[in-house]
Amino acid sequence: MSLLHLPAAATAALLTIAGRTTPAAARFLVQPVGAYTLTTGRLWALAAALLGLAGVVVGGLALARAAGRIGAGTGRRGAVVALAAGLTCTIIGVLVVAAAKGGPGTGYGIVGGWVDLVAGPIAMLLGGLALARSRRTA
Repeated sequence: MSLLHLPAAATAALLTIAGRTTPAAARFLVQPVGAYTLTTGRLWALAAALLGLAGVVVGGLALARAAGRIGAGTGRRGAVVALAAGLTCTIIGVLVVAAAKGGPGTGYGIVGGWVDLVAGPIAMLLGGLALARSRRTA
């Protein structure tokens, strides 16, 4: 064995010794989650993201209606739906992010929670603008 391989062999030996002395319970604390496994955290985050996306679409349509670009309605009902969907999406996103114990890929839905924290306020903003515009024209 050359001197160039000595640090690598020493590191491998230390890691092997440290790996054997870890408690057996520590192996069960961290269970890997598959990339396509639908955990409860991911399910809540996905449902809220879909709700937020629907709120953004409804809010955009309500804003266009309130501006008189689409249809003859005032768009108030759509504005209220967008506000409610955005608020619900934001609340669920806050709860998912607060409950997550790990980062992306751990199965807690942290990425979906951050998506909820972006989509929810956008839906509320569009709904609020449409409601304000529909009040002005009415």
